[in-house]
Amino acid sequence: MHRLLEIIILVLMLSACAPSAPTPVTLPASAVPTQTPPPTPTLIPTPVPDTLFVDLSQSLGPISPLVYGSNYGPWLTVPFYMLPQAFESGVTILRFPAGAWGDHNNVTPLQIDQFMDFANQLGAMAIFHVRLLDGTPEQAAEMVRYTNVEKKYNVRYWSIGNEPTLFDAEIKNRGESYDIERFNSEWRTFAEAMKKVDPTIQLVGAEINQFSFDPSPGATTNFGPRDEEWFVEFLKANGDLVDIVSFHRYPFPSSRTSGPPSIDELRANAQEWDKIIVHAHELIHQYTGRDLPIAVTEFNSAYDKSVGGEATPDSHYNAIWLADVLGRMIKNDVFMANEWALTAKGGFGGLGLIGPFDVYPAYYTYQLYKKFGTELVYSSSDDPNLSIYAARNEDGALTILVINLSSEEKTKSIRIGDQASVSAEVWLFDQTHRAENVGVVELSDSITVPPQSISLYIVSE
Repeated sequence: MHRLLEIIILVLMLSACAPSAPTPVTLPASAVPTQTPPPTPTLIPTPVPDTLFVDLSQSLGPISPLVYGSNYGPWLTVPFYMLPQAFESGVTILRFPAGAWGDHNNVTPLQIDQFMDFANQLGAMAIFHVRLLDGTPEQAAEMVRYTNVEKKYNVRYWSIGNEPTLFDAEIKNRGESYDIERFNSEWRTFAEAMKKVDPTIQLVGAEINQFSFDPSPGATTNFGPRDEEWFVEFLKANGDLVDIVSFHRYPFPSSRTSGPPSIDELRANAQEWDKIIVHAHELIHQYTGRDLPIAVTEFNSAYDKSVGGEATPDSHYNAIWLADVLGRMIKNDVFMANEWALTAKGGFGGLGLIGPFDVYPAYYTYQLYKKFGTELVYSSSDDPNLSIYAARNEDGALTILVINLSSEEKTKSIRIGDQASVSAEVWLFDQTHRAENVGVVELSDSITVPPQSISLYIVSE
């Protein structure tokens, strides 16, 4: 009886800290996908050598709020005691029902209702994935009808199938095969059925399980050239119907027999994301004749369940890597990005932002990006281990993220336009600070940043 009373009290406390009533998530104007020219594949040189430079006069356009997304589903529930942390996570869009589960199970109306209530409490939008493997166009259309017509949840983004590149291995024991031609044909049939029910939905595809800038076997993609082949053939077959082009990316383990990455490997990988996104833009333009938005609907440093290592998904360094990857996605005009995942299955496993009893270090990356601006401005660094990203908030305030990927403290000259000195509030994530306000500094000649850290500077006007 005493235990039951404790649980009732806790439920009431959580209800008080959550929104009093779920409200429909509305789409910000900046979240409407637009066709934009692909970024240049060459790195922008810093105009001031050996200096972190910000040019306030060069606006690079709005930042899509949907780059701060995650994955969530009926099998990935946040532990009850961690719900307050989930509500404050800063996640802006949730992919549901997340991963292979959605191609092995039929989502029920109750699960949709429960998920939408949860997403509303987070203030997050939704992207839904309909079942392709062993599913039917009629089932997919019914899921759209229930969600958007009957319940009027207005879920805008829909994908079809999860990692179809892996279907063939799953159904070989039945004596069946699954190839590119079958996928492209089925995807189109599903898409047309779903659009007939709700013509306003945005279709996301192809959801392949790996994509990188170098398709050669053993280079930077785990499964070789077939991933890019599926990507290209999908664009050829369905580029006229897809609205947002998507893929997944987990760079590690680098092979089926290798272990978790080292810090050096993870540090080097961060720089590859510029090439990955640019390559995707180039292929989209080449094979569709359009410059469609890009979504990375699953990503993390590793796809396995390794934990406790210096650079495993539950590590401090993974949070540093994640911050830089997000910055590079923003710089290269990614429309949507969904890290894997909001929580691991049962809260255990290391992958994600929220664990069974505490948050993982990656959670704090999103806490800092919650304060980052909405309009990207030009910034540059000629140090590969010291990244800088700058943006203005809606109120005009300048925010600057400086990420130190190295294991050493760094002191660097900094220049913000033609201003000699500005004051800035500093928020710091390092080995001893968890996205904490550490006071006000003057950004004049130089700044010093701790090793393996994220520093957010909010500049006073």
